[in-house]
Amino acid sequence: MRLKIQHSTHYRFDTPVKYGLQQLRKTPKSSPQQQVIRWQTKVKNGRKELEFEDFHHNTTELISFAPGTTELSVISEGEVALNDTHGVIGAHRGPAPLWLYLRETDRTRAKAGARSLLRGIEAAAPTLEGLHALADGIRAAVKYEVGSSHPEWSAEDAIEAGRGVCQDHTHIFLACAREMGAPARYVSGYLMLDDKTVQEAMHAWAEAHIEGLGWVGFDVSNGISPDTRYVRVATGLDYGDASPVSGSRVGGTGETLEVQIDVAQQ
Repeated sequence: MRLKIQHSTHYRFDTPVKYGLQQLRKTPKSSPQQQVIRWQTKVKNGRKELEFEDFHHNTTELISFAPGTTELSVISEGEVALNDTHGVIGAHRGPAPLWLYLRETDRTRAKAGARSLLRGIEAAAPTLEGLHALADGIRAAVKYEVGSSHPEWSAEDAIEAGRGVCQDHTHIFLACAREMGAPARYVSGYLMLDDKTVQEAMHAWAEAHIEGLGWVGFDVSNGISPDTRYVRVATGLDYGDASPVSGSRVGGTGETLEVQIDVAQQ
């Protein structure tokens, strides 16, 4: 399958930006699961300063604001061909050691709620079957509800609330998988939906490293392993490492942000 993707981000400010930098993680990389046919990033009222590979093997672009601007537009778009590997990514690659993905973060720390949830899933184990059981248990315990959580929520926050979005499901999976001794990482990417092509945010899912298979994907929110509708973009210990945009600026108060993502079969 081949997917055509366009990811547009548009900022407006009430006052001019004196200085600002943005790190973008919106560029997919070619792998046995996906081949990037073409990809480009266009910037209006700013410029691309450089491109580099970060510690988690993510393609990262550094964008600067044009001094004095009150708007910034960034459009990333291209085409990606997908192969169905049933969610199996394979061997570990990149500069970060595998053991790093056992490390807790503030968002993924396993506290009382995560441990209680884990105890309630009898089949949960650091195996393929056990991790699928974990994903199913999380999905049953924490209802998927658009707009129900906050971007800064931790896994524990979502468990206590009993609701969340794909980011929350992923953080809970990471907390529980690492608690069981399985290296696990956060994945952000693009997903072709069945009922619409226009979206307002990237999707999130988890990957766990399983002996004999390597990295395997688990989309808790949809109850499946990623297939040819999924395009991997960035990975990390949690959302903070894989977020599509991060940065800072001086000036530019009164921000208004518009995001539009179009994913369609080519």
